[in-house]
Amino acid sequence: MLLYIHIPFCDSKCFYCSFNSFTDKKNLKDNYFKALIKELKYELTKLNRLKNYKIETIFIGGGTPSSIEIKYFEKLFKELNIEKNRNIEITTEANPNSASYEWIKEMSNLGVNRFSFGVQSFNKDKLKFLGRRHSPKEAIKAVENAHKIGVKNISIDLIYNTSIDSKKLLIDDLNLANNLAINHISAYSLTIENGSKFEGDFSKSKDDELLSKFFIEETIKRGFFQYEISNFSKNYKSKHNLGYWEYKNYIGTGAGAVGFIDNKRFYPPKDINEYIKNPLNKRVEELSSEDIKMEKLFLGLRSIVGVDINMFNTKELKRVKILIDGNKLILEKDRVFNKNYLLTDEVTLFIIK
Repeated sequence: MLLYIHIPFCDSKCFYCSFNSFTDKKNLKDNYFKALIKELKYELTKLNRLKNYKIETIFIGGGTPSSIEIKYFEKLFKELNIEKNRNIEITTEANPNSASYEWIKEMSNLGVNRFSFGVQSFNKDKLKFLGRRHSPKEAIKAVENAHKIGVKNISIDLIYNTSIDSKKLLIDDLNLANNLAINHISAYSLTIENGSKFEGDFSKSKDDELLSKFFIEETIKRGFFQYEISNFSKNYKSKHNLGYWEYKNYIGTGAGAVGFIDNKRFYPPKDINEYIKNPLNKRVEELSSEDIKMEKLFLGLRSIVGVDINMFNTKELKRVKILIDGNKLILEKDRVFNKNYLLTDEVTLFIIK
């Protein structure tokens, strides 16, 4: 069982961001964390009643967790009561401008053993273009601080396919990243999302498959293994991320944090005030067997997880064989794997059409 904890507070809103995060609601922190702990207690109590279920990974996302004082996380971790000897991956997201040396150290002392820094780029013009508040130096310093403290698993986010990207800019970003003490990169092609400041302005992004391929190849050249369309590992794959793609059950806590158990998806209120009033008031969506099959197909073919060959019906198997014969898919030990994650949508739609 995976656990996701959502922190919806930010110091500023990046231009590409459509996540459930807010820059003007910090005054609700006290009440929000009370509601969060109430929800967490409820979910953990419910989990304890289920046999063969235990927390495998924890991911604290946002928003910007590093914009929140340690005292709030101390209360959360007291509730989690994770045994010190259990090998649980505990990740927190952090922004370079708010993740101070002290904050990283104190979060590490609480049990966080993986930090994911929202770097996006080391180019100051690109950072300004994206609406980021940190400087290239702050990004480098944040990673160096985590390394000094003794954090072994450090990830950074990078964005590519912006309208100002060039091969040189991307190479410079990758070279800087490769010189840092990181073992993971999450790299995302810029998409123009509804609800973001970039909404409707498609001139801000490039739909450039050749540039995407170039960026991925250059990342791999630097010793990072692509284990999902947007994730690259250097000797460490995120257990939490893999859990999603393996279609494991997960608990989502916090405003707008989605949960998934067996064939049901749970949606708490996205509005912070509504969430504070009743964090246990969740809308439930029941997924059909066809829904689950489709999701497993998309998730498996965009990652190293792959898809069980027995999932396909006779008609689909014929199309899978065509793709195998065409060197688009690989069959190994009754699992089908995609050779080119950039073609996941096309491959999936060809199989199920």
